[in-house]
Parts: sequence; C-alpha cells; structure tokens
Amino acid sequence: MWIDTHAHLADPRLAGELESVRARARAAGVVGVVAVATDLADSVATVAIARRHPEIAATVGIHPHNAADAPADWRARLRDLAHSPEVVAVGETGLDYHYRHSPPEVQRRLFLDQLELAAELGRPVVVHNREADDDLVAILRDGGRHVRGVLHCFAGGDALLEAALEAGWYASFAGLVTFRSFDGVDRLRRVPLTRLLVETDSPYLTPVPFRGRRNEPAYVALVGRKVAELRDQDEATVAAATARNAESLFARAWS
Repeated sequence: MWIDTHAHLADPRLAGELESVRARARAAGVVGVVAVATDLADSVATVAIARRHPEIAATVGIHPHNAADAPADWRARLRDLAHSPEVVAVGETGLDYHYRHSPPEVQRRLFLDQLELAAELGRPVVVHNREADDDLVAILRDGGRHVRGVLHCFAGGDALLEAALEAGWYASFAGLVTFRSFDGVDRLRRVPLTRLLVETDSPYLTPVPFRGRRNEPAYVALVGRKVAELRDQDEATVAAATARNAESLFARAWS
C-alpha cells in the first residue's frame, strides 16, 4: 500500500486522462494521492479534482516560481479554499534560488506568510527547496516549530536535514533516488522511518526505468521500492511506514 504525497494532478498532462491515471495507480497498489497546487488557479482546480475522487486529497498554495505574481488578496482566497474538507495542507510553497523566476526577497516573504497561514489553519506545509538550504535552515530554526511540514523531493544537505528533523518535519523522496546521479543515500538512510515519505512529483522526475516519460502516481511504487533497497529495509515495511506517516502528517485516513 503506497501513498503518493506529491503529484500535480491539475497539470494538463495528467488531468486530461485522470481516470486512466487513477486506474493505473490503483493497480500499482497506490491507495492515496496528495494533489499539490502551485498558484491560485491551480489550487481551485486541485480542490475540484479532490472533491470528485475520494482517494485524492488537495493542497492549496503558491509556488516560489509564482511568488511575484501573487495577487494582493491571495491570503483570503487561499484561506477560503482551505476550509474545504479535501484540503490537507498549504503548499507548494518554499524557496527556489536556482531559477529565480521570482526575486528571492519576494519568495521569502510569501513563504513566511504561507507558514503563518498554515499555522492559523492548523495545517501542515508542503515545501519546495532548490539551492536555498541556508535560508530554509534559518526559517526552520526560527519558526518551523510552529507548523508541521514536509520538505518535498528532498535533495538538501546535512544541515537542512538536521534542522527539519529537529523541527519535527518530514523528508519526502521522489524519483531522484533511482537516478545514477543520486548522491543523497547517506541522508536518506539517516531519516527515521517515522519521518519518511515517498512521492512522484508527477508529471516530473519520472523514475528509472521510465525516465524520460511523463510521470504519474503509479510510479510511486518504484520510488518506494528503491528507497527500501537503499535503506536496506523490507519494501512492505517502508510502504506501511510511509503510508502511516502520510496519514499522520495530513490528518487523513486512506487505509
């Protein structure tokens, strides 16, 4: 039993054939999916998908790429959406200093504001990080203890992992673990089983042996299998633990 804790199901590459995507996920042993949003329009679409499909939960949030385009009333609009019972978290928020589609200072302000909103709502956060470890460590050590969260598609360094675990956060791993270039095996092994999650980040980061194709939630089983192998743990143990962790973090029962 697997739960894909991060998939962009409102993306046209998945939304256009959602029924077949869901069927393949079920056949692969996937019992739940967290559909993650990246801006206001995407949040609306993601919640609508979750309302139609009982195994899908939704998040609402604004990705750091879109921080500069956030309207003045974004907080009120996300708050209204978050009252829907299908919504289990705020995100995808965070920091991305690689592409810098939005200025870093704008990203930081919006990230902090979304952390505040999550705390107000009593919801966890789904956090993106790329080349922003230092700022994320500082934020986690300052305010991360006031909200629960997950660092999605974890590829950060030792200091970030330590800060996240100290704050009681989770680390989620995606298709990167199947790539030959993956250099985070030691950090993957240091994540306690009680803080471990798996995801696809669909339609991105398709795991081997399907790398180069569009990703989808069914492939979270491949990610989980590789995570178990790299941690020298039984696949069933990792599947059960990551499912329990997802249910705990998102306060949602799938099993």
